[in-house]
Amino acid sequence: MICVGQIGAPHGVHGAVRLFSFTQDPTAVTAYGPVQTEDGQEFEITALRPGKIYFIARLSGVHDRDAAARLTNQRLYVPRERLPPTEDADTFYHADLIGLAAETADGAPLGKVTAIYNHGAGDLIEITRDGKVTLVPFTHRTVPNVDLAGGRIIVEPLIESD
Repeated sequence: MICVGQIGAPHGVHGAVRLFSFTQDPTAVTAYGPVQTEDGQEFEITALRPGKIYFIARLSGVHDRDAAARLTNQRLYVPRERLPPTEDADTFYHADLIGLAAETADGAPLGKVTAIYNHGAGDLIEITRDGKVTLVPFTHRTVPNVDLAGGRIIVEPLIESD
């Protein structure tokens, strides 16, 4: 399951919610069919309009403020197979990278990709080996090859200068 959004606080008294979209095109959150919460509730996003830094959304079966309030902070998921193919060879879904083996160009194991982070300055790949975590910038320089079919990424070591 892929997280495509998160419900915020209720909006108004008729069951609308604030919705934060995590999709590349924020309005595409409605394009993948029904969404599901972590606890298995399923909803259709029946209406979506822009708010300030979020959308105002209507969800099927949510008709009052109390029902909307119970959904606050719920993350919304869709199955991976509903997402469209990536547009080019250098674009990846984070979920496709997690679990890949990380290796050097000569095949030395570095660990496994356990998470992807983005704090505003670009993606970081978390590589874990024997409980030790290493963060690597996800750039062409440090990760020159992503081999999804082979289940691995190639990581070039960062060289520190004096």
